[in-house]
Amino acid sequence: MTQQYYSTEDFDSDQNNKLTADVDELQSIEVVIEKIAERKRKITSKIQILRPPETVWEVLTNYEALAEFIPNLTKSQRLEHPQGGIRLEQVGQERLLKFNFNARVVIDLFEVFPKEINFQMVEGDFKEYSGSWHLLPCFDSQSSTNLCYTLFVHPKRMMPVGIIEQRLSNGLKVNLLAIKKYIESLAQY
Repeated sequence: MTQQYYSTEDFDSDQNNKLTADVDELQSIEVVIEKIAERKRKITSKIQILRPPETVWEVLTNYEALAEFIPNLTKSQRLEHPQGGIRLEQVGQERLLKFNFNARVVIDLFEVFPKEINFQMVEGDFKEYSGSWHLLPCFDSQSSTNLCYTLFVHPKRMMPVGIIEQRLSNGLKVNLLAIKKYIESLAQY
């Protein structure tokens, strides 16, 4: 995520209220980082989306459209899978200091409709990159979903783990909020 700072003079009051709301929403998203090994981390986060799991599922599994509304994802392209499964190439981009940092992964996905999407890197810019999306209906409402994301990441030696940790944490908040806003902007079924 690229941090941007604005003055209230840069926006009219509606835009300024939206920025404040976005900052508040980002701060409300909890990200937990666990140290698994010296350079391996488990990152988890959760967000509530005011749509049923089937709607959230439909958006998350439209894999080639993900880069259209997830800010840090510049490419999400389906590739041919040798065993007929689901294989994607994804490229993420972050701004670190004055440089753009790109990370590429090719992942295999395993779906359990409409509850879970697991993924495992088969090639890419990390030693390990795997995880899952869990879609859980909210207990108080079947028309809402708790979307839980878990990532196991082990950066290669050339990547400072502390910076990767921070950037993934901040980027995850921005991406989850973008997913929530996109899904909630869709017409209700």
